[in-house]
Amino acid sequence: MITELGHFALVLAFGVALVQMVVPMWGAWRGRASWMAVAEPAAGAQFALIALSFGALMWAFITSDFSLRLVVANSHSAKPMLYKISGTWGNHEGSMLLWVLIVALFGAMAAWFGGNLPPTLRARVLSVQAAIGVAFLAFILFTSNPFLRMGTPPFDGQDLNPLLQDPGLAFHPPFLYLGYVGLSMSFSFAVAALIEGRVDAAWGRWVRPWTLAAWIFLTIGISLGSWWAYYELGWGGFWFWDPVENASFMPWLLAAALLHSAIVVEKRESLKSWTILLAILAFGFSLIGTFIVRSGLLTSVHAFANDPERGVFILAILGFFTGGALVLYSMRASVLEAKGVFGLISRETALVVNNLLLAVACFVVFVGTMWPLVAEMFLDRKLSVGPPFFNAAFTPFMVALGLILPIGSAMPWKRAKIMRALYPLRYAFVLALALGGLAFAMQTGRGLLGPVGMFLGAWLIMGTVVDLMQRLGRGPGKLRRLRRLPRADWGKATAHGGLGVTMAGIAGLMAWAVDDIRVARIDEPFDVGSYTLTLKDVREERGPNYLTTMAELTLAQDGETLATLYPEKRFYPVAQMPTTEAAIDYNLARDVYVVIGDAQDGGGWAVRTYIKPMTNWIWIGCALMALGGVLSLTDRRFRVAAGARKQAQGVPAE
Repeated sequence: MITELGHFALVLAFGVALVQMVVPMWGAWRGRASWMAVAEPAAGAQFALIALSFGALMWAFITSDFSLRLVVANSHSAKPMLYKISGTWGNHEGSMLLWVLIVALFGAMAAWFGGNLPPTLRARVLSVQAAIGVAFLAFILFTSNPFLRMGTPPFDGQDLNPLLQDPGLAFHPPFLYLGYVGLSMSFSFAVAALIEGRVDAAWGRWVRPWTLAAWIFLTIGISLGSWWAYYELGWGGFWFWDPVENASFMPWLLAAALLHSAIVVEKRESLKSWTILLAILAFGFSLIGTFIVRSGLLTSVHAFANDPERGVFILAILGFFTGGALVLYSMRASVLEAKGVFGLISRETALVVNNLLLAVACFVVFVGTMWPLVAEMFLDRKLSVGPPFFNAAFTPFMVALGLILPIGSAMPWKRAKIMRALYPLRYAFVLALALGGLAFAMQTGRGLLGPVGMFLGAWLIMGTVVDLMQRLGRGPGKLRRLRRLPRADWGKATAHGGLGVTMAGIAGLMAWAVDDIRVARIDEPFDVGSYTLTLKDVREERGPNYLTTMAELTLAQDGETLATLYPEKRFYPVAQMPTTEAAIDYNLARDVYVVIGDAQDGGGWAVRTYIKPMTNWIWIGCALMALGGVLSLTDRRFRVAAGARKQAQGVPAE
């Protein structure tokens, strides 16, 4: 009964979304307030219905309802409860239902908290958002129905992919979807503004919180996925430039560019055309990611589905929304004329350079991701584009971005003098250069990657500190002024500092990692770097729904035992699939990462050991970037400005 209720709610949500798509847009065009007013209750109703449908599907997973085909294919009665719940979105159909739930959530939030928007713009924004919901609800109902029943229910299910039975992967997809599906809101604002013929400073302020929220969730989602890949897959890396990894990273780059570009629209009413284009492309790349994951076009360990027919449907959605928005963009070029002017040396110029670096970096990732497909289709050649290409092609843009960020933050709006902007940063630059030189002097026989990363990380962090100090001015009362700094300033400083921490961590890990593979025997110590490891035992154990071969190793340094590590090789009988569970001794300076392999014919076990310096800096930096976004999002100036605009329009402030 609950399953049928969930299916019925999904069909009803499709009908409500159709009404929300058509009626408010028509009302905005005809100037009918009563028709425009339909958007708000429709958005709330659509979200409630899809939430009911998603809840019904989740309940089927929790209760192991094996009359449902999706539960049979992705669950098992012996599976821990966390993974029964996460199994709801650990498959194609359930993840698409989560997709439309988030589209509806953002639409409902715009309806509930968008009282400061002009009525016609709000109606059009909610109509465009509903159109996206209509497209994907149709996709679910006609090609990916999660509520299909089994003719003869089996006694038990086929289990969830063992790689997804992990806390990191339980939370990674929802955050990732909140991110790149959340960019649909920026897209809706862009299309509505083009239809409205209004792109101004107020629009820039309206679109920023939605973009910022999506960027925060994307940052969290990507970092969770990177952390999972690091500790779960057993290869010791944090990023492989896999097509699906790239599919989430490209919208993140464009969302970061959009955030900075919207600031220029808000402050100076410049870059309006570029900002609208970024809003369209950011969501367009989110749709490209959905296409890559679900079409089977590109092979990936992360792919949900391998169905060309579904891929064609998503490709049609991508073409309609992205292509249609770009056509509208070209037709409405006259409303995008910039009003503000600025000099060649100014903060605006620095933000333009920032945008170009991020956009070109995104294009490089896109070309590298799609080139194997292009080569196979048009050149009849099978090519593989891997980390060496991406590292070589992408890294220079990030180095340039790290160099200009502190300088751009120090520049005033409209026009600046370069030496005046550089002068306060002189000590920060010298100190960062000294730290990079120290790193170079301490390493032996290695390249410049580590020292350059240390320099860039220190330059970004100290440049951020200098920028904050400059905002405090001179004279007494600095502490009081520090407490009164807007949260957006604190957010910018935290996010830029987090980027510096992440850059330093990535460079240190890639430059100074040590790996060792050998046959280890019981009670025979072996050295890796400055550490000594001893294999003490290997035993067979049983988990809730898996069998495991668990090793016990002691980790020591200079005769002192630091930790006991328990790497595992698990086997899931239902899924007939093995997984590797690495054992990691975490430390702020380094990780010691151990993987147990197979038993060897001559005795002993294959053991792989990595010494990973500064690994945790990567995720600490990501957490700081997300925290910076949260601080900016809670800046009271958004609310104060909203109230001021409403009063100026003769509407009481909330």
